[in-house]
Amino acid sequence: MEEVVGNLSSSDLLVVNYFDKVAERLDVSLELCGNSVVIHGEDGLSRLRGRSCIEALIDFSRDNELDPLLADYVIHLASIGKLEEFAKSGADEIFYITPNGRPIKAKTLGQRFYIDALKRSELVICSGPAGCGKTFLGVAMAVKAFRNREVSRIILTRPALEAGERLGFLPGDIEEKVNPYMRPIYDALGTLLGQELFERYYEKGLIEVSPLAFMRGRNLDDCFVLLDEAQNTTVEQMKMFLTRIGINCRACVCGDFTQIDLPRGVVSGLPDSMRVLAGIEGISLIRLTGEDIVRNSLVQRIVNAYEGVSHEQ
Repeated sequence: MEEVVGNLSSSDLLVVNYFDKVAERLDVSLELCGNSVVIHGEDGLSRLRGRSCIEALIDFSRDNELDPLLADYVIHLASIGKLEEFAKSGADEIFYITPNGRPIKAKTLGQRFYIDALKRSELVICSGPAGCGKTFLGVAMAVKAFRNREVSRIILTRPALEAGERLGFLPGDIEEKVNPYMRPIYDALGTLLGQELFERYYEKGLIEVSPLAFMRGRNLDDCFVLLDEAQNTTVEQMKMFLTRIGINCRACVCGDFTQIDLPRGVVSGLPDSMRVLAGIEGISLIRLTGEDIVRNSLVQRIVNAYEGVSHEQ
């Protein structure tokens, strides 16, 4: 039994490089016959998934978007029967374009769910491993809301808890103390707005970047606020932050369960909040996985390796 994908052009032959991976993951065999790909297999469902996979790879190659990481993700989605869902969930939607013309859009199914949640929910809490885009996409949605005048300012915050250091031990004034902790967010804003415009907005107070401790006692109205590295909040700090949300405020909380730097025995506010707030109207909980990593594919392999090893002593 076989399925056939026909009418390939010479530029579509890039997909031949992925035949072995498709065959291995989907339990089929593939053969290039003239300008057609013939998919052989014992199981009808596997053949259909193989066909959908090849068609999707061809579509991405025609858009000059196919790279090894994306190809791996397409093959994975085909293997678990979610490729059609991926195709229907806004594959070509560009939600922001940077000053240098770079289009920003979701690259994985998980990222699409994340962006959709940021569009429709007042509060989104997102967990995921390094490299899955949770911070960058959150900042991008904040910038988009600000540029569209949906909010009048952006507030970006994170707990100042890294490598056991505290703010008081760092040299300089408060801005100089905070800068090392905020560098990833500064980099994202520089990319999304251009460095000059970011600095102008920052100087005017339209973009605020500050440590989480400075949120206590405030009412966050008419803004998009993002809490990054939320795994390093305590339960009390997380509750304090979430109860700052004011009128016309959209909030995004993101972090990584596997990178908690809190002292031993202190409960992280990130998993606790996802447990407590499950099912609450107006709140979306998103869990990205290693399959959503869009950095160097090596990062995905590193994350998977650490997830498979116990580190208890």
